[in-house]
Amino acid sequence: MADAVVLLSGGLDSYTAAAIARGEGYRLFALTVRYGQRHAHELQAARVVAAALGVARHLEIDVDLSAFGGSSLTSTAPVPKDRPLDGTEIPSTYVPARNTVFLALALAWAETLGADDVFIGVNALDYSGYPDCRPEFLGAFERLAALATARGVSGAAFRVHAPLLNLTKREIIRRGVTLGLDYGLTHSCYDPDPAGRPCGRCDSCRLRALGFAQAGVVDPLLGR
Repeated sequence: MADAVVLLSGGLDSYTAAAIARGEGYRLFALTVRYGQRHAHELQAARVVAAALGVARHLEIDVDLSAFGGSSLTSTAPVPKDRPLDGTEIPSTYVPARNTVFLALALAWAETLGADDVFIGVNALDYSGYPDCRPEFLGAFERLAALATARGVSGAAFRVHAPLLNLTKREIIRRGVTLGLDYGLTHSCYDPDPAGRPCGRCDSCRLRALGFAQAGVVDPLLGR
């Protein structure tokens, strides 16, 4: 059985991507990053999801990107609500270079494990327009990994798997349902209340709600 590092946020997408990796026969090593995000609910969800997936190890590490600021997810700046989901402007919820940092950390752990595979739950269809969720970025990171690691220069082929990249949220949810996933374990909201209840108005909440509606599936987190 091959090993793979899976980036696990506690959200719907990373849960599904990790489950797909498990279904492909990988032994999972889950990595969750406490990056200075404005709430801890997604971290709690990541722990529950990791347990549900039966990962070999779940590692949480701190890289405080809030020291830089630059995002409403790592500061007290307001999270945008009710904005057009088909807009072209990159929203303030974009965290500068976040996926670059996350993949670099996953690469370091994968090389330590002797693994050549990393899974990330990015999506380039139903998403908020973040530049580090695009196939061009993932391809560039694979090329970087071949140059930047001992395994790479020795001939190993490091692979970044993004199984959700070209799926709509509806398709992602349907795939998860076929895998028997409990999406009630996940957390998606950018700006929940102190009890963790979703706001229903941020990009992430609205994309999730639209995906469940289009899939014809009840969101177990909300009961509708």
